[in-house]
Amino acid sequence: MASYSESNYLGDVVKREFEPIYNRETVTLISGQNLAIGAVLGKITASGKYTAVAPAASNGSEVASAVLLAATDASGGDTPCVILARGPAVVAADSLVWPSGATSGQKTAATAQLVALGIVARASI
Repeated sequence: MASYSESNYLGDVVKREFEPIYNRETVTLISGQNLAIGAVLGKITASGKYTAVAPAASNGSEVASAVLLAATDASGGDTPCVILARGPAVVAADSLVWPSGATSGQKTAATAQLVALGIVARASI
């Protein structure tokens, strides 16, 4: 019997938010990426564009600044996307997408940075 895998939907990632018009922003995802919904993002200070959080970077993207709310393919160039930029909001911790190689310590630090924005990660129920 064949098995099927389905990607996450918005409701799988965002469990509760105050008001979408307040919590969300449309921003630019920098080119060269194809990110899944739930990706934790960092903001590049010099350009103001977003990228997958990069804990080892020193350009601003090392700080978790948002959660991507729709799968976005920016492999062909900078692309607009919608992010969860601020809380109060609750996201499913197991639906957050981290860069490959991110350690548990880096994930803990990034999760704390999201908490500072009012975005709290909780275990899914």
